[in-house]
Amino acid sequence: MADVITQNHPAQDVLIELHYLPCLDYFACLLSHRAVWLEAHESYPKQTYRNRCRVLTTNKVDTLTVPVQAGRSRQLMRDVKIDYGQAWIRRHWGCFRAAYGKSPFFEYYAPELEAVFQQKPIFLADLNERLLTICLRLLGITKNVQYTLSYEKEATSTIFDARSLISDKNGPESTIFMKKVPYYQTFGNDFLTNLSIVDLLFNQGPEARHILTESLRAPIGV
Repeated sequence: MADVITQNHPAQDVLIELHYLPCLDYFACLLSHRAVWLEAHESYPKQTYRNRCRVLTTNKVDTLTVPVQAGRSRQLMRDVKIDYGQAWIRRHWGCFRAAYGKSPFFEYYAPELEAVFQQKPIFLADLNERLLTICLRLLGITKNVQYTLSYEKEATSTIFDARSLISDKNGPESTIFMKKVPYYQTFGNDFLTNLSIVDLLFNQGPEARHILTESLRAPIGV
């Protein structure tokens, strides 16, 4: 199914939701398409990659979750507020340092990412967008990124609808837009694919873009 999806849409724009420090498959999706539309008007679904990511620690994969404030039913993603009543920033960065503090490129990339957390954005969408912008730049990926102006159940024929396709409910190592391309990881003897982009960036630095390109299931869009 993955090959059919991407090969039929090698150069189209893509419509996708905002994730928190997205997995590699997310960036493979962006890299495979010409331009990016970020869904700004969807109803916020709980327990998804929109507020969680996966990193490799000493002996296991850890899922890090950004807590959000309770909102009204069918709250829009753009209106979801982060809950700073919980010490989640300390937890996330404690995990990042334990997992990647000795990785080759942690000291080069971590400060800029950590600064976003210290700004304490009010909205989850703002946190995700700022982190995504930094990660795209560190990867050397230049895309025309725009936000949707309203919610449309179906995308137009010139836009590939990737909303909710990338989900841990499919299995954490299940991918749609990429195939497994092993790279050095700090812990473990068995390579784990499709972790958060920070795993690739902290371990591979400038080579991260090359690894993503090698992993694509489809040609890069123009």
